Amino acid sequence: MTAFTYVFAFVLMLSVLIFVHELGHFLVARWCGVRVLKFCLGFGPPIGIGRWRLAWTRNGTEYAIAWFPLGGFVKMLGENPDEAEDPEVRAHPSEALGAKPLWQKLAIVFAGPAMNLLLPVVIFAVTLFIGMPRPAPVIGAVEAGSPAERAGLAPGDRLLALGDEPIAWWGDFEDLVRKHPGDALALRYQRGGEPRDAHFEVTSRAALDEFGKVRDMGWVGLGHRRLTAMVGVPNAEAPAHRAGLRSGDVIVSVDGKAVEDWAALAAAYAAGSGALRVEVDRGPQAPPERLALELPALGDLDALGVVPANVLVSTVEAGSPAARAGLARGDLILSVDGQLAGSFLSFAETVRTSGGRPLELVVARAGRLEQIRVAPELAPIDVGLGIEETRYRVGITAEAATLPGAVELDQARNPFVAVPRAIGMTVDVTHMFLRGLGKIVTGEVSRKQVAGPIGIAQIAGNAMQRGWETYLSTLVLISINLGILNLLPIPILDGGQAVLFLAEGVKRSPLSLRTRLVFQQIGLTVLMLLMGMAFWNDISRHWSKVVDWLKSGTGL
Repeated sequence: MTAFTYVFAFVLMLSVLIFVHELGHFLVARWCGVRVLKFCLGFGPPIGIGRWRLAWTRNGTEYAIAWFPLGGFVKMLGENPDEAEDPEVRAHPSEALGAKPLWQKLAIVFAGPAMNLLLPVVIFAVTLFIGMPRPAPVIGAVEAGSPAERAGLAPGDRLLALGDEPIAWWGDFEDLVRKHPGDALALRYQRGGEPRDAHFEVTSRAALDEFGKVRDMGWVGLGHRRLTAMVGVPNAEAPAHRAGLRSGDVIVSVDGKAVEDWAALAAAYAAGSGALRVEVDRGPQAPPERLALELPALGDLDALGVVPANVLVSTVEAGSPAARAGLARGDLILSVDGQLAGSFLSFAETVRTSGGRPLELVVARAGRLEQIRVAPELAPIDVGLGIEETRYRVGITAEAATLPGAVELDQARNPFVAVPRAIGMTVDVTHMFLRGLGKIVTGEVSRKQVAGPIGIAQIAGNAMQRGWETYLSTLVLISINLGILNLLPIPILDGGQAVLFLAEGVKRSPLSLRTRLVFQQIGLTVLMLLMGMAFWNDISRHWSKVVDWLKSGTGL
């Protein structure tokens, strides 16, 4: 991805957010009868070449798009008290901001943040009208030994309700399960069009929450993504091994019938008889080697001696805990601390919540079982969109063992349905942001998570690379961020301006110019400190890259 793409994604996102924010101030100011002298997007002189400029005047207001895109402003008549003797203010006193009642001043100030909070509602409503693909509540995989397996659930079952709570989407089910660690719950589901009931006790286990903190959450062993038909063959004495199957082989057909995932493989194998002819893809090369093998029909895959290759080591980082412990490419991790490694997600969760304690792994290697002890270590990892967090890891990647699960279109073309849902979605995101902000203030979440322009540009560029859905989701989050932060009672920000207006309302007279200057200087200092922290976080995240670049340029 080129630097131009990052810059374009960042400038586009920032321009939209600033335009919407300043448009709120502008529209409410005009509605309140305040004369707007200038509406500018960006800072500095207007963009232009020669006589041509992105600037024009209409109805007494100058509109401009300036060269430096990191900001914008709306200049109103009589905005500053020292303009009281300005000829324009004296000629049109009723159109000056200072002449307006307190409620109108506050309405103008809060209009900017309100527009930033309204923008997500519009985006969500439009997205719902068009339709957004979402994970359907259809089971893709059931982990071995899990409460869900003991309850008889199977891939393809459609979840309807958990307890008294209906399930519309897969995320609804995950959220409900996480909230009920240790509870016994009733599940209503559908199999082949027939409603059924199941009961299970939700297991409590350590997991990372949305802020990367370890806490106990509910788990039942269901996954939305489907398992591929990649097999693991842990025992050299198994019929599968004698027939020529090896861990990492992907079975693509059984007796000429194509199989896409593990459920299809299990069904095709169980339906066969005699000697079954299978086609297998083997090897890391692309395309893989295609082999034809014969397998005995033994009724089920367990009897054949194969298991899903959930955690099949693909690469081991040099110098990592995994490398020092002796893990190697092709190792099939079967269990961790005596618990089956039912999915790579479960394995990764165990590593990340380990606190660095040594983990006892049972690994299948060349048809034999071996025990390996590995101690995870803290290291920075990319958690998405270029955002780095420090987490425990062992330094391996696994072969891709899953396929996308069922997806359906979430669509609401009735505005009386779409708009309330869009408001609810905006409230949920805002609530999550406020929780995160509170955790940063209290120190529960590292202040290193605060990003400056460089970090936001990286996030915007990575979001655009993933597609417009991710880009709009990022735009929504940053718009809410901008709206909330502007409400803080810090001078220079809208919240600080509201405090000044409220103070003048209580005092029943304008504050002195000296008081305003002191207040603004305090605000500017606080703002500069916050921006300095954000810039430092951006630089420190990329410092090693800067050093490497300097070394390459100087020959060090």
